[in-house]
Amino acid sequence: MKKIQLEESEMPTQWYNCIPDIPNGVKPPLDPETKEPMGPEKLAAVFPMGLLEQEMSDQSWIDIPKEVQEVLHIWRPSPLIRADNLEKALGTKAKIYFKHEGVSPSGSHKTNSAVAQAYYNKREGVKRLATETGAGQWGSALSFACHKFDLECKVYMVRVSYDQKPYRKSMMNTYGAEIIASPSNETEFGRQILKSHPDTAGSLGIAISEALEDAGSREDTKYALGSVLNHVIHHQTIIGLEAKAQFEKIGEYPDVIVGCCGGGSNAAGIMVPFLRDKLEGKKIEFVGIEPASCPTLTKGKYAYDFGDVAQLTPLLYMYTLGHDFIPPGIHAGGLRYHGMSPILSALVRENLVTPSSVHQLECFEAGRLFAQTEGIIPAPETCHAIRGAIIEATRDLNDPKTILFNFSGHGMLDLSSYDKFYSGELQNYEFPEEDIAEATKNLPVI
Repeated sequence: MKKIQLEESEMPTQWYNCIPDIPNGVKPPLDPETKEPMGPEKLAAVFPMGLLEQEMSDQSWIDIPKEVQEVLHIWRPSPLIRADNLEKALGTKAKIYFKHEGVSPSGSHKTNSAVAQAYYNKREGVKRLATETGAGQWGSALSFACHKFDLECKVYMVRVSYDQKPYRKSMMNTYGAEIIASPSNETEFGRQILKSHPDTAGSLGIAISEALEDAGSREDTKYALGSVLNHVIHHQTIIGLEAKAQFEKIGEYPDVIVGCCGGGSNAAGIMVPFLRDKLEGKKIEFVGIEPASCPTLTKGKYAYDFGDVAQLTPLLYMYTLGHDFIPPGIHAGGLRYHGMSPILSALVRENLVTPSSVHQLECFEAGRLFAQTEGIIPAPETCHAIRGAIIEATRDLNDPKTILFNFSGHGMLDLSSYDKFYSGELQNYEFPEEDIAEATKNLPVI
């Protein structure tokens, strides 16, 4: 069977919170001033209480509101597809399946959480959301979701992606959002960065600082984050929950699950619904693929750190390259973040997820092969997951294992990146150890 579908009535009605199941748990966020666990009252200035309750929940299952389900039904359940033509091209006996999250209105998995976040903000009377975006996928998703719930949306887009991806801006404009290149002159922190680094390509850490400053300066505005935080991971578990039900329909089960890793939302979203099975002895591997130019899980430190450059966030216990880290302008803009989800970080700590880094040229080669065999052009971020799946499928061409990867987004708005790949303008870049040491030397002392 090429495509395994679920009926609308079979879409999950609850999100899964894996934190109670993680051995040795996930450490709480800390107040940067007191170094004590931070309660919801301080975070309520930038997040609605409904999301904060999810962020700190100890319940394994969280109901998906009917209003959120209605919007999700525009594209969910998403299809599980067997990449049999890719298998033939590789000459492998492995079965390769992908969960096609590129069918969402914004073209990526990000819309799953954007809809939920917009709903909870609207429910509590918020009028406007401020956010950041790297590659533009999250900004596009939140723009769509804000339009659905009649909220204003302002997006601080990392400068290098702002310049590289003009049609992402067009998509956000279509949904009614305002987009600003970050760092910008619209915030005090942005002005500081431009004064000291006028030619900077920007970073997600800088854009987060600007969006947080924006949200903190207006009574009608809250902040929305597209990855990393617990509640975002919970929302994305709908991917893995659906995939699990789809495999049950065909009487199969994955041996390996692969996801690309930037902040952690799509990888954790497809993996953690299978976590209990793994903990109970089921033989299944989780593989996280990140860029060699931003090797958070493979070379970063596991420590408390800020989520942004201006040090406006709580301290999160995660793998990090340091909040001062300014990444190179690789084309997988959604994978350029210095930190990693505390949930995914804890799974790596417990050796439940195996991280691996790959170079961008081999990822674009994998994306081209996937497009030629399966017909869908993947986003540069998704190319990393495809490369990871190919590595797994070709370790032993005679191994008939079943591989599942998250096709986190299509690349139809990333064709300028492919142009640069075909013209030879892209190079591999491995972040030097000495630069990582420099970036991590200012981690908070706890």
